Amino acid sequence: MAPLPNAELVKNSLQLYRYLLRCCKQLPEENIRQHYRHAVRQSFKVHADEDNPERIQQIIKRAIEDADWVMNK
Repeated sequence: MAPLPNAELVKNSLQLYRYLLRCCKQLPEENIRQHYRHAVRQSFKVHADEDNPERIQQIIKRAIEDADWVMNK
């Protein structure tokens, strides 16, 4: 499964959140989709108070790489 296009357009946390939830919709089984949707929501809550722009960009980059890995798995 290919990752969604326009990952390079993700610049902030809300765009990342939406991108990751769209990726979850492409997963083949409902229980897998639920698992990753839950993981995305939890991670978003954990990092909600992050205010360092460099750290936010690191998180975005890593999350997109991880999503690509999951989608290709």
